[in-house]
Amino acid sequence: MRVERIAVLRDNYAWLLVDELAGEAAVVDPSEAAPVAAKVDALGVRLVAIWNTHHHADHVGGNEALLARYGPLRVVGSCVDRGRIPGQTDEVADGDEVSLGSVRARVLHLPAHTRGHIAYLVDRWLFCGDTLFGAGCGRLFEGTAPELRAALERLRALPDDTLVACGHEYTRANLRFALELEPGNRALCDRYARETAAGDTPTVPTLLGEEKATNPFLRWDADEVRRAVGGGEPDVVFAAVRSRKDVWRG
Repeated sequence: MRVERIAVLRDNYAWLLVDELAGEAAVVDPSEAAPVAAKVDALGVRLVAIWNTHHHADHVGGNEALLARYGPLRVVGSCVDRGRIPGQTDEVADGDEVSLGSVRARVLHLPAHTRGHIAYLVDRWLFCGDTLFGAGCGRLFEGTAPELRAALERLRALPDDTLVACGHEYTRANLRFALELEPGNRALCDRYARETAAGDTPTVPTLLGEEKATNPFLRWDADEVRRAVGGGEPDVVFAAVRSRKDVWRG
């Protein structure tokens, strides 16, 4: 399998998965069609599917134009998102499998950012939309802080070498916020220095092991993070970190 990161909109990413043996491709979260079509055509592959993580316009905005350009495609999304994903043909639930030629992806239902948010796990690759970001996580639009912590705890259990292919380029700002909570975290300081020195180059995919070591939304049980928000049970700490990030303007 080949994976291509495609910059779309202002700070989004779509992800193109290619089964090189079959010459077929699926795109995850095509916010807009033109950059996706340019990559598909440049690679000379056949686009056969769209895999959406959730219904927000900055993740499904290119669906209809891609359908118009490439003809019938399988459009995969959560069964919870029925009627909210343009062109949806396939409704999936937690534990289901979707395929692209010989490539198999496992569906993970991760509600909280939206009720129907899903991720696609393909070998080491985790296409997680807006649930987990580099050094951050998505806002709560349709769920609760305990639901989001549970979703992230599920992702935290994946192997450290999992590649986090998220939907936005937010990492550097997220790292600045993380440092306010956990300035004594050497791994976090090192990551911030490295990403700052790299300028505007893309930061994702990231390694899940590094997220576990530096992302405050995966570190609700770290002593320094707990102290920064006044302590409490895991859900209380997580909710406090999420609330603080919601109003942060750093």
